[in-house]
Amino acid sequence: MTTQYVLGLGHDAVLLMLTVASPMLGFGLLVGLIISVFQAATQIHEMTLTFIPKIVAVSLSLLFFLPWIVNKLVTFTAELFNSIPMLTR
Repeated sequence: MTTQYVLGLGHDAVLLMLTVASPMLGFGLLVGLIISVFQAATQIHEMTLTFIPKIVAVSLSLLFFLPWIVNKLVTFTAELFNSIPMLTR
């Protein structure tokens, strides 16, 4: 196992983490932006008005993207397990 392999594995893991988290973060950001514009237009500054829609949006996007996320994670894990024999040389 070389330093190059470890750095590549770390790079792939971080890239996978960002790829898997981006749909939830994007929907949370979009809903937060919409709520912020609504609050600025109406001057209603209720704290629960910001948190509840974001939680619902992130939860729904997680349910929608869950099969894709699981597929990505299973593929990465299978490739990692398949590379174990190469690491023992």
